[in-house]
Order: sequence, then C-alpha cells, then structure tokens
Amino acid sequence: MSNRPFSGLRHRDTLVGPERLSMLGDAVFAIAITLLALEITVPEGLPDAEVAHAVRESVPAIGAYLLSFAVIGVLWRVQHGLFRLVATVDRWLLYCYFALLAVVAALPYPTRLISEYGGTTTATAFYAGAITLAISLNCGMYLRLLAAPALAAPHATVEELKGSLGHGIVLVLVFGTSIPWAFYSPDLAKYWWLLAALTRLLFRKQPADAQRPAKEAVTTEEPA
Repeated sequence: MSNRPFSGLRHRDTLVGPERLSMLGDAVFAIAITLLALEITVPEGLPDAEVAHAVRESVPAIGAYLLSFAVIGVLWRVQHGLFRLVATVDRWLLYCYFALLAVVAALPYPTRLISEYGGTTTATAFYAGAITLAISLNCGMYLRLLAAPALAAPHATVEELKGSLGHGIVLVLVFGTSIPWAFYSPDLAKYWWLLAALTRLLFRKQPADAQRPAKEAVTTEEPA
C-alpha cells in the first residue's frame, strides 16, 4: 500500500473525513436499531387472562428484532473496520456509504415483513435481498480501496483488504443464494442464513503472537 494517502487525488475529490462520516453512520445505525425495538408492541387494555397470549403472539416480532439487531451490529462493526483502513473519502466511497446507510435505515421495514409474514416467499426473499444489498455495498467500498490505494491508510495492507473483501463476498453468496431457496421453502432459506455464522471460521485471523515462532524461556539463577 502507498504511504502517501493523498497522492493521486484531486482536492475536489476529498469531500469529507472518514471520522466525520463514521460519526454520521453511528447515528444512523443507532436510529435503525431503535426503530426495530418500536415494532415490538402488544395491544393495550388487555384482560389479565389474555396477556400471556399477547406475549406469545409477539414472539415472531421479538425473533425478527434479534435477527436484525445482530445483522445491524455486524454491519456496524464492519463499517468501523473499514474506516480504520481509510485515509480519505472520495465520491465513490461516499456514494457507496450513503447507499449503505439508506439500506440500514430502511431495515425496520423488511424486519416487520419477516416478523408478520415470515412464512411467505415474498417476505423471506425481500429480507435476504436487503441484507445481500447491504453487504454488497460494503464489498464495493473494499473494492474501491483496492482499486485506488491512495485512499487507504498507510497501515492498510492489500492482504487485509482482500481478506475482508473475500469474507464479504462469501456472505453475499450465502444471503444471495437463499433468495431462490425462499421460492422452494421460506423456512429452508432461513436455516441457510446460519451459514453466515460459520464463515467466521474460514476468515478467522490468527493472533500476531501465534504467528511468531515460540522462543524458549531462558532462566538464570543468582549465585548464592
């Protein structure tokens, strides 16, 4: 990677610093998570005997909330990892990131679909499509950093960018391929999403200390 993060960039291409953009993203992610929680409701004025039934009826909404909370949490962590590798933001990175924020802000809608109509092909495919789009936009930003090394921070390496991009592509394949599965069986498509958790095993980073050869400890005894 180049040690000159601003080399090859015109001044008009530098729109906003990554720190300020990340702060905007934090606000959007926080609002999206808050809107998810607002979807969990129960009717007012229920008799005591019907409260337990109302809670049981809320279980799908709670499950959809937890699923989308986890998805948004992962997307938030990924975007912070991305901005750690960004020295400056050009128009392409800005457009991709705004598109990502638009998808994240709209996630309460597919979440409500999956909670109320989770057994349907439409709701399942729509939800999977939204997640696929969000991850694809993340991949697009990593591709931009690889295509324009001048945008990356001095400490960013090609191997690190390619590793993050590879993980994102695998996740796109997991959620993207679940869409045709949804037309066969919506429940099977949801179980297919569990493969996303297994991808962490494929792209787990080895600790730096484990990469170094072990050194034998040398002990000395003080003379009596």
